[in-house]
Amino acid sequence: MQATHAPSPVTLDRREGPYGEVVLRERGGDYEIIANGCFLMDTSDGRSERLLIDAALAALPAGRPGPSVLIGGLGVGFSLARAAAEPRWGRIAVVEREQAIVDWHLTGPLGRISGPALADPRTEILRTDLVEYLRTTTERYDALCLDIDNGPDWTVTEGNESLYSPTGLATCRARLTPGGVLAVWSAQPSPAFEEAMRNAGFHAVRTEEVAVARGVPDVVHLARAAD
Repeated sequence: MQATHAPSPVTLDRREGPYGEVVLRERGGDYEIIANGCFLMDTSDGRSERLLIDAALAALPAGRPGPSVLIGGLGVGFSLARAAAEPRWGRIAVVEREQAIVDWHLTGPLGRISGPALADPRTEILRTDLVEYLRTTTERYDALCLDIDNGPDWTVTEGNESLYSPTGLATCRARLTPGGVLAVWSAQPSPAFEEAMRNAGFHAVRTEEVAVARGVPDVVHLARAAD
């Protein structure tokens, strides 16, 4: 039997920005985002990105009308598309600091995933750094759904690790409404991060997993702020 080989990637765009290099590649009909030489995500699955949104909504107190959600990281658009497909969300804000990624959605091939969501009047794209935005804004959200780098134990961009620090978690808690939900995507389970969430004053801390073909599962860490 002749061996089959994975298709080679084709580079569609390469940008140098203030945070380094970002690359969009196409491989066998799927798209990949690479940051500073490190694979971040692709369009081959998306289950865990959708879980990030679904689990946060399910964890909110019952009967909260039109809850607002802040999505940290536009990525390939799965989380935004999931949020916009759910009529129960009120405001949907997405923080993305890489102009290249925003462009790939607005005028590039990733629009096939996010196009209807970007046209949704509930959606707002905030072109800024997530850590800086959380530190300086006075806005409060019912849910923070964060998908930055590869999770708390594997950051790619310098400075993003502060998001998962005690100070960063305290900032997240301050940006939530009473009873609001913090949901954090990770490429692997992190018991240490669960403990850090508890130490930061969150409760109902738990982890939901999505099995992958090989290796450890993708996870979503969930916690609630005090009512």
